[in-house]
Amino acid sequence: MPYPVVHVLFFLFCVGAVALYALIGPLSRRELSFKDARKLLLLVVTGSFCTLLPDMMAVYNILINGTLEHCSVGSIRTHSLVFSSTAIVFGGIAGYAAYREFSKAAYMAIFAESAFMTHLLLDDIAEGGCAYLYPLYNERISIFSIMDTGFADAGGLFQYLTVSIVVVFCVFIVILMALFSMNKFGFEFGYRAEK
Repeated sequence: MPYPVVHVLFFLFCVGAVALYALIGPLSRRELSFKDARKLLLLVVTGSFCTLLPDMMAVYNILINGTLEHCSVGSIRTHSLVFSSTAIVFGGIAGYAAYREFSKAAYMAIFAESAFMTHLLLDDIAEGGCAYLYPLYNERISIFSIMDTGFADAGGLFQYLTVSIVVVFCVFIVILMALFSMNKFGFEFGYRAEK
């Protein structure tokens, strides 16, 4: 299990690099206001909290059960797509409280979900899988170990390429979710035609 600081840093570097790139121009022109800083802080706090959310049950398990179990509370798996709905709810509530707009609340919920998913991806890399499909399938699934398969083990070139595309697509979707939602909060990339 990666330590909590690693989860936060992983999220901040994966998603925060995009935010930093989008902020370089306005920072150099001194166009950022206190309101803009609050928006950025809300995204950082929401993302950091939601990237730690799957491990929050460790505190409960230490206090109540006396164990260091961090992937479940009782029989409920916290490292699953079903439990990720808690990040969606938290992000939606935080977004609505800050902006009083349902559309911005929805985008904050998407952003929170992407933060939660970075946690699962990092645990998948470090621990060899998560119970993504709980309660439908209780065993651990590792997206990344599937990719560490040779042509012969995968059943041929077509199957190997299919598996590789699926793995990369999973990571791409998480980053795309964060970029899509950050676009609605003022972080955007633009194309400038050459003159």
